[in-house]
Amino acid sequence: MYFCLMFQLGKTLISEEIIEKDFVCNLSACKGACCIAGDAGAPVADDEIEIMKTIYPEVKPFLRPEGIEAIEAQGIYTTNADGEHETPLINGEDCAYVIFDGNKTALCAIEEAYNQGVISWKKPVSCHLYPIRVRDYSEFSGVNYDRWPICDDACSLGKELQVPIYKFVKQALIRKFGEDWYTELEEVAKSMGK
Repeated sequence: MYFCLMFQLGKTLISEEIIEKDFVCNLSACKGACCIAGDAGAPVADDEIEIMKTIYPEVKPFLRPEGIEAIEAQGIYTTNADGEHETPLINGEDCAYVIFDGNKTALCAIEEAYNQGVISWKKPVSCHLYPIRVRDYSEFSGVNYDRWPICDDACSLGKELQVPIYKFVKQALIRKFGEDWYTELEEVAKSMGK
């Protein structure tokens, strides 16, 4: 079992790894593998369900036929055995919202609709935060680094560019926890020499 040091900010317990480890997505190397590998969809927060239902008609034209089929068969989101919501999968593999560019790199149809100004919501915050995963408990939220071998190239690029995880996902962390929380996180990082 792996253990890492944690610190507390308000109602969050944060792994020091998000400050200590470096990370910058390297799509040219991984081709967006995090959206097509694994055995579950991306986590969808309770407060995102209504948004996803509302934007689906605008996102649908961006989707692949198999994505539309999966969503219309399973729903805009699914619920796992633990009662957590996730994006549906195509045949238990690709996220149903995945599309591919000309280089066969996986992209998000929701984010593509956002980038083209069709919708004003970027994508589920869990995707925006990656490689950070947030787990909510009754009294606090755990903020952890999710290690995955498919992201080794992102770790290498992050190290080369000297970009800690918390800086790479700055906008997503602010979106999730707010500016004041992020400012406090920066102070902790400075005290750790990052």
